[in-house]
Amino acid sequence: MTLSGHSKWSSIKHKKGAADAKRGKLFSKLARSIIVAAKEGGGDPANNLALQNAIEKAKSYSMPKDNIDRAIAKGAGSDADADAFEAIVYEGYGPEGVAVIVEALTDNRNRTAADVRHIFTKFGGNLGTTGAVAWQFERRGVVIVNADGVDEDELFLAAADGGAEDLSQDGDVFQVTSAPENLQAVRQAIEDGGFTIESAELSMLPKNTVAIDDEGKAKQLVRLIDSLEDNDDVQDVYANFDIPEQVLEAAAS
Repeated sequence: MTLSGHSKWSSIKHKKGAADAKRGKLFSKLARSIIVAAKEGGGDPANNLALQNAIEKAKSYSMPKDNIDRAIAKGAGSDADADAFEAIVYEGYGPEGVAVIVEALTDNRNRTAADVRHIFTKFGGNLGTTGAVAWQFERRGVVIVNADGVDEDELFLAAADGGAEDLSQDGDVFQVTSAPENLQAVRQAIEDGGFTIESAELSMLPKNTVAIDDEGKAKQLVRLIDSLEDNDDVQDVYANFDIPEQVLEAAAS
């Protein structure tokens, strides 16, 4: 399975997300996912995998511990805000038939559906029905490590101690994948091995990818994904594109 241009995109997104975090928008999204996870499965991360993963993701974007603890307390308590949110998944197609999955947490299903549909249409895509593209992805734990000065074998040995299944290099990053329930252990094992982590989060990885070499189409696709991610209710966006690194960097700039 080629992931060229895909983990690179994760890396670009993470840097962009870190910048967005300074504006507070990302932190409110991360807090929302912690609140909902704590409400649904209780406030103890040791017994709540969804909460554990929401916290891991928040940490990888340097969200302050106070914010994380507040969000857990809010969700685990009887906060009315937590009741308002529901998780919805939208599936659709971008330019060139690229499969796109959008995960949202919303307090107004109609508003979010209208917004998501509008964004797809605006950037040359279309919203599909439930199940339209989900079969093309699988849920995995993904840890991104900067490849600079890193020995691939040493990284894999460290990651394997935590239960990692696969490692691939994509440009200047390594992508380490695992079963979702092993994400925290893999992250810990990599950090214990002395490696610096760029991000650690649950992801939907494509089983097959659609190659896009045309810069115009790549730009359109990147704009579609950016606009979806910019929506307040959208938590995560996944797509099965394969864009060459130089085209991706030009499109993402």
